[in-house]
Amino acid sequence: MSKETFERGLEIRKSVLGAEFVEKSFAAADDFNMPMQELTTEYCWGAIWGRDGLPRKTRSMLNLAMLSALNRPHELKMHVKGALRNGVTKEEIREVLLQVASYCGIPAGVDGFRIAREAFAEEAKAAE
Repeated sequence: MSKETFERGLEIRKSVLGAEFVEKSFAAADDFNMPMQELTTEYCWGAIWGRDGLPRKTRSMLNLAMLSALNRPHELKMHVKGALRNGVTKEEIREVLLQVASYCGIPAGVDGFRIAREAFAEEAKAAE
């Protein structure tokens, strides 16, 4: 593992998903799943999100579409919150999910909208 790439990934991951969420993920990890936390942080967040080719806002919108298409509700909710932190507006999230509904099917779009609304409500409650 590249320490530099891991550290860059950890900074980006905390910035997008929130430090509390990331720290909780590492604290809950055990010998079995710690390698997955490390791989995710280094590879996904450090090597990919750490590239200069796309802004974080664009990466967030791509993730929303892909996670909706893959039917990954837990990850989708987490990335809706991250997208908001990256400057994606609710209106832009709506447009991404409409695109998902058109290309991936109405059920994927409906689930995406439901999960996004849950994430919006959780973020609003956390902001109180």
